[in-house]
Amino acid sequence: MSFPLILKFFLSAAVITGASELAKRNISLGAMLCALPLTSLLVMIWTWVDTGDQAKVIALNWSILAYTIPSFVLFIAFPLLLRAALGFWPALVLACLITAATYRLCQPLLDKAGA
Repeated sequence: MSFPLILKFFLSAAVITGASELAKRNISLGAMLCALPLTSLLVMIWTWVDTGDQAKVIALNWSILAYTIPSFVLFIAFPLLLRAALGFWPALVLACLITAATYRLCQPLLDKAGA
């Protein structure tokens, strides 16, 4: 493994770990940190650092935006399924399946949008 790849791994892991640890102490701050597009920012940064290709970064940005819309289904379905007393793991799996189905249904629209 190369040093840049190892650096990417540890910096990305640090962001995720930091968000989960913060959420244990303060739900609002943890949620805010999770709601920030940190993964998207990291991927845009790594894409720029790796390629220096502005067109790729722009295309990535628009694709991320297009795929964000169907992902909202997860954040709607999951708490509703938890309230329906399904339990954490079954609710999470079912919410993920519903979200995957939503992506599948939206894929033709995303393809037309160039995502």
